[in-house]
Amino acid sequence: MRDPSVHEILDTPQKDIVFRNESQAVGDFRFDASVANVFDDMVSRSVPFYNEMQRMVSELAADFATPGTSLYDLGCSTATTLLALNETVDPSVRFVGMDNSQEMLAKAAEKVRAANPSRAIEFMEADLHSAFLIEKASVVTMLLTLQFVRPLFRERTIRTILNGLQEQGCLILIEKLTSEDSTFNRLFINHYFSFKRRNGYSDLEIARKREALENVLIPYRLSENFELLRGTGFRSVELFFRWYNFCGIIAVK
Repeated sequence: MRDPSVHEILDTPQKDIVFRNESQAVGDFRFDASVANVFDDMVSRSVPFYNEMQRMVSELAADFATPGTSLYDLGCSTATTLLALNETVDPSVRFVGMDNSQEMLAKAAEKVRAANPSRAIEFMEADLHSAFLIEKASVVTMLLTLQFVRPLFRERTIRTILNGLQEQGCLILIEKLTSEDSTFNRLFINHYFSFKRRNGYSDLEIARKREALENVLIPYRLSENFELLRGTGFRSVELFFRWYNFCGIIAVK
């Protein structure tokens, strides 16, 4: 019997109905078991061009990953990115996934076992608000992760990554943004909500999730992200993707 492909594994996620129950109180968003169990469906229906982002990240990571180094995925969630990267990155590169959610790490390990990738993938529980270690890395990826790090700790997080990267190593970010101009900010959010409606979310679900994320997900302006990366010491910073209030950024040491 053949092993299932990565795409087959990702094509059958549980349906996201986390915010459908109107009678349930809305608390701060948490990456607990209820979210981990539906995360693949949630992110594919909530993030525009999610599959294309994964493809672009995999291509760029392959450009910068060097044999015998490490690749870290911070906020690895259910290992979707690591499994995609496995198909493009040199097989001698060590893969490490970090997340602060035990439930997400358990789901990631389950998906990796089912996918049976060509290399071992290590997982570590780590909170980016505390000390963590990056060693001998040529690539670090953070997809929709930095936005969940409290602003007070973002510079320290980026500095830790920079210090753990080898020369010419890169950090690849996917982030949600807030706009410099309030008119564009309002328009982009409206178009984003229309995207979510097209993917089957009701206005109730959209509103309840927005409330849950309000004090948890704190987006920066694009200029603030660039200033953070350049100010920390990255020598080259470039935008490689933009869709309304989402972007992809690559920074090279």
